[in-house]
Amino acid sequence: MKILIRYFFKGLRIVLGPVLLLWSRVSSPAGIQRSLDEQEVIDKQTKDLTLYQFQTCPFCIKVKREIKRLSLNIENADVQRDQQHRQALLEGGGQTKVPCLRIKNSDGDPTWMYESGDIVKYLRDRFT
Repeated sequence: MKILIRYFFKGLRIVLGPVLLLWSRVSSPAGIQRSLDEQEVIDKQTKDLTLYQFQTCPFCIKVKREIKRLSLNIENADVQRDQQHRQALLEGGGQTKVPCLRIKNSDGDPTWMYESGDIVKYLRDRFT
């Protein structure tokens, strides 16, 4: 029974994954327009941010849409396809749950933020 459930959800991901990606591309939000100087300041602030994500995860898509809306240049680390990113997430954050935003603090120590709602709130508060 357990294996049947696993294959059901795997098949569901195979079918719904491309639909989610297409919907995300078609309904992509317009980004905030900033002056070059303002965008440069924002880019410097985002260089210490990394989003660990799966390409077809609905919660990751939610966060990526907000990143696009806010015109942020945040590095994406695909945990599903890249074992190095997966291992870094597991070692740093303690679990392979996505989405996860890695925030390198001023002292160099990272903070690992899980939960899409918390990540979106953090980005809105910091960059708007």
